[in-house]
Amino acid sequence: MPSRRQVEHGEHGVSLGIYATILFVLGLTPRLADLADNRANEVGLQLEEERLPKRIRQRGIARRNPT
Repeated sequence: MPSRRQVEHGEHGVSLGIYATILFVLGLTPRLADLADNRANEVGLQLEEERLPKRIRQRGIARRNPT
C-alpha cells in the first residue's frame, strides 16, 4: 500500500485506483470523470486537429462534373 507521502509527491508506484479512492473519500468523484473526458483535453484536441488532412480531394464523377 502506498504511503501518504508517495501519493502527495505523485510518485510512479501509486496506481490510478488509489487516486480514485482518494477522490471518492474527498467527495470529488465528478473530477475523475473530467480526467477521462477527451473534450476537456485541450492539448490532445490540438494534436488531433494537426493530424487532420490539410486538403480533401474529390474523387471520380463529382470532380469531373461539378453541378
